[in-house]
Amino acid sequence: MRGQEEHAGHDHAGNDQGHARFGAETDSRRLAIALGLILAFMIAEIAIGIVANSLALISDAAHMLTDAGALIMSLIVIRLVARPARGNLTFGLKRTEILSAQANGATLLVLGGLIVYEAIHRLISPPSPAGLAILIVALVGIGVNLLATQQLAKANRESLNIRGSYLHLLTDLFAFIATAIAGLIILTTGFDRADPIASLLVAGSMFWAAYRLLKDSGRILLEAAPEGMDVQEIGEAIAAYPHVESVHDLHVWQVSAGFPALSAHVLVRPGDDCHGIRRGLEQMLEERFDIDHTTLQVDHRKAGALLTLPSRPSSDPHHHRH
Repeated sequence: MRGQEEHAGHDHAGNDQGHARFGAETDSRRLAIALGLILAFMIAEIAIGIVANSLALISDAAHMLTDAGALIMSLIVIRLVARPARGNLTFGLKRTEILSAQANGATLLVLGGLIVYEAIHRLISPPSPAGLAILIVALVGIGVNLLATQQLAKANRESLNIRGSYLHLLTDLFAFIATAIAGLIILTTGFDRADPIASLLVAGSMFWAAYRLLKDSGRILLEAAPEGMDVQEIGEAIAAYPHVESVHDLHVWQVSAGFPALSAHVLVRPGDDCHGIRRGLEQMLEERFDIDHTTLQVDHRKAGALLTLPSRPSSDPHHHRH
């Protein structure tokens, strides 16, 4: 007898979809508010940065342009992710949020590199930026970014799509703080190089945010197990479950952020209840490891076959233990 079924304990799917749709609409509204704040201030900052001859202000404005792009992308991705699975897209478009995170991370890297290049040039030959204008604009920018960041702080940051936009705004907030300090230094001491130094700090924050986004989204694209989830521990828990004699072909990955999945081939003694054991394993995996999307193939060990209990579960698809 052979039992091969995918976990189907989703009787509350209708409610879940309703909650997900409501959450997506709420997040979209928060993203739209943040986008309006960012666009309005960015236009003013570009104009003042040019007049004040401040690289720090212009780099802030350039970063805000990427913020706006990230927010627009997030609004689009929220709608794509919400589309139901159909046809060949058996998981829907959930991984568009991963592509969004990759794009956000790459944009931050490129922009940070451009700012570093221009900042070094200005450290060598500093212009004469207007300290008062820089300070005033930066202080207003801190207020605007606090409002925008507050909107996304309330959104679902488990989504890499939302988290990417949130990190954009968070690094921009740091940039305005650094720019305000630079403006104050220029105003009080006349040290013009404070402006490009602040720009280097801004670039550093961009590189850090880019690293986090690319690292987290890269793990999902490489189908690595979710961070903090021990595959060895999961395999041992399955192998130690009553009536289970061996487990192999164990795979744990993420479809998208917050959506872990597992598949495995489990062998039990001849005559045991395959379906009952499978249901028990599904419940154990959900309760203990918070994995509710599982595909378990539960088979009887062939009568008379030599059983060798594995010291550790195998994840090699070509290595079967019997």
